[in-house]
Amino acid sequence: MASIEECREALEQLSRNLAGSQGDVRKAAALDRSLTCHLTDLGLTFAGRLRDGRITDVTETPGPPAAKADIRLAMTGDDLVAMVGGRLNFASAWAGGRVRLEAGFRDLLRLRTLL
Repeated sequence: MASIEECREALEQLSRNLAGSQGDVRKAAALDRSLTCHLTDLGLTFAGRLRDGRITDVTETPGPPAAKADIRLAMTGDDLVAMVGGRLNFASAWAGGRVRLEAGFRDLLRLRTLL
């Protein structure tokens, strides 16, 4: 099972990846939205803001998200680490139910570029 520190580092790496992206991916990541990532196996939620192609202001709280973010993810810590590391395809994990993604319809349309 991935540790909290490994998950935090994966989110930081995801932020760096988004910041370095180009073209359509860069435009899709340029949203200004609240974001949560609930790690179901660790009973922990990271909350932050997707802004200017980066994930900023990340905080960590025990349990499920306290507030409803604009973009909500839920998965295991192992899946987060595997996705950011390129060993798990997000679209396949989402289609298979390993990852849950909830967002408004317009955000989903923009985020599909990232998938």
